[in-house]
Order: sequence, then C-alpha cells, then structure tokens
Amino acid sequence: MFQFNPYGVYGLAAVAASWALAVLLYRVGTSGSVARKLSLLLAIEGFTLVTSSPFDLLFVPAVLEASWYPVYFKGGFILHTLGDGAMLALYPPFLAAALRTNLTRPFGTTRIRIILAAISFVLFIAIQFSRPEISATLLYLMLSSVFAFALVASIHAWHIAAPGGARDRARTFVFAFGFRDLCWGFIYLTGVWMISQGRYFEEPPRPDLINLIYTSGTMVAVPLIAYGILRPQLFDIDLRIRWTIKQSTLAAVFVTFIYLISEGADRFLSTELGNMAGLLASALVVFFLAPLQRFAERVASVAMPNTENTPEYAAFRKLQVYEEAVSEALHEGGISDKERSLLNRLRDTLAISPTDAETLERELQMGAVAH
Repeated sequence: MFQFNPYGVYGLAAVAASWALAVLLYRVGTSGSVARKLSLLLAIEGFTLVTSSPFDLLFVPAVLEASWYPVYFKGGFILHTLGDGAMLALYPPFLAAALRTNLTRPFGTTRIRIILAAISFVLFIAIQFSRPEISATLLYLMLSSVFAFALVASIHAWHIAAPGGARDRARTFVFAFGFRDLCWGFIYLTGVWMISQGRYFEEPPRPDLINLIYTSGTMVAVPLIAYGILRPQLFDIDLRIRWTIKQSTLAAVFVTFIYLISEGADRFLSTELGNMAGLLASALVVFFLAPLQRFAERVASVAMPNTENTPEYAAFRKLQVYEEAVSEALHEGGISDKERSLLNRLRDTLAISPTDAETLERELQMGAVAH
C-alpha cells in the first residue's frame, strides 16, 4: 500500500515537527499568552500540511486506482480547506499579539477577529457547495495577501524594535515566519494559477517541487521558532550552537578530504593504493589540524557572531534572559505574586544580584510607561 518517497517522508517530518513544537508551546505558555496562540497556529499548520499530499506521495500507484480513493481524496480536500480557513482566521490575530505594532494592532480587536472567522466560514461552505473555482481562488488570494502582509509587518516590527530582547524576537520572527510566508504565499498563488488553467482539481500527487517548497516553509520555520523561544530561556544556547557548528564543520572537512583522496585513488589507481591514500589523507588532516580548527572557528564566528565563551558574555546573556522574563510578565498585565516568585527563582538561578535585577526591572517599567 505504501512506498518510499522522500518528498512524502519530508512532508510527514514537517508535520511532526510542527505538532511537536505546538505541544511544547502549549505546555510552557499560559492562558491567552502569545505562546498559546502560536501553539494553536502551529497545530493548524501541521493539520493543513498533513491533509495536503504527503500520504498521496507515499501510496503505491495501485492505491490511486482503488475504488475508495476518490472518497478519500474528497475528504482530504475538505479537511485541507478547513485548515486553510482556520489559517486565514487565526494568523492575523496572532500577528497582532506577537508583533504589537500599529500595522497589526487592528487585527487584535474582537470585531476584526469575528469578521475574519465569518469570511473563512463562508468561503469554506462556498467551496464545498458551490463552484469551487471562484471561492477557492478568493480564499487562496486572501491567504497569499495575509502571508505577504505578515512578511511586511514582521520586517516593520524588526525595524522599529528597540535594541535588546524585543529586537532579537522581531529578528527571529522575520527569518522564521518570513521564510514560511514566502513559501506558503508562493504555493497559494500557484494554486490560483492552476485553478485558472483548469488543473488544480485534478487528482494528486502534485509536482514534487510544489510539495518541497510547501513543506520547506514549515521545516525551516520550526527550528528557528524553537531557537527564538529557547534563547530567552537558556543563556548559553548560542554557545552550544556555536560549538556544534564548529565541530560539524571540522568533521565535514575531515570526512570530505579523506573520501575524495581515497576514492580518487581507488578509482584511478587500485584498491590497495586507495586504502593507502586514505591513510595518507588521515595523516595530512591530523598534520593540518590546527589550520582546520581555525577555519572551523571562522565558520562558527560567521554563523554566530558576537558569541564568545567568556565570563563577560555569560553575564550579558544572563541579564538578557532575565530581561526577557520581566518583559513578558509586564506585557501580560503586571507582575503577579506567582510571577514574582518565579522571577526571584530565575534571578537566583542566573546569579544576578538583587540590585541589578531591580535596576533592570525599573528601566523596563519606565520604558513601558513611556511607550
């Protein structure tokens, strides 16, 4: 019934990643928080992906000819359209909560949320019970517009954000959701074009390139979102990533160098000489280990600039982590007794002095009032 297809496996991996991060965010977030809103959005995103085509790509050709397949395909299309409608209704309000700018603020109002939900519902019903070409085109054009708006709004939020934790959050948002917005916006515009050509409602699978772009939007966004979430929680995560990049670069150079020499000698000379060449390559790599380490260090520095394993950097990152926690508490409506207890525990864990913590909190409160 099933066969191996790298695009299908890749799609299911993206679904798993999206849902795993959704569960994590739901567990760490509080009711009404941005984390909970993002959790719901990622759950819908995974649902939309899994009802698109990954299973179709994994089916053997005989399944596509089975008598039950048209019913399965129709059910998948209904569920996928439901996911599209949910994205249209939920993404703009999430932008309002996450970016908090004048561009996105209107979408946080109850009236706009109700209008978006009503439009999504009407389009979903219209696609199922009327000519889907017209209503699906309208839905996909609206989704493409939302993704384009999200990209512009995130860049704007990054541009106006104050230096520090807020700017770091905005930058992560731009790279994570911006890439996803570009990929998904392109896919829905492609859907509009396919409808105009009379090809969209043909049975899948869709072209592999389409699936690759669609899935990659989520596969790239999820780890970046996870990094953006964990960075305020773990003061040394940048150091860990830098160390991983350095060691991975060194290992990649080592393996590539040995493989090229040994395989080249094996192909053009003989197996015995190939083995000898491999040993010689290993000796050369060891001999030039120091220059290779410096090269790997430069690669890591480019990937993770301004990240050094020094006491000064560790102290700076600890203050950033504490600042992020205080900012989040202030944004959610003030620091409650429970949040105060958690902040004090975090302060002690990070070895931040009470004086420094009070000064930082006072500055954040003054900034919030001024804003």
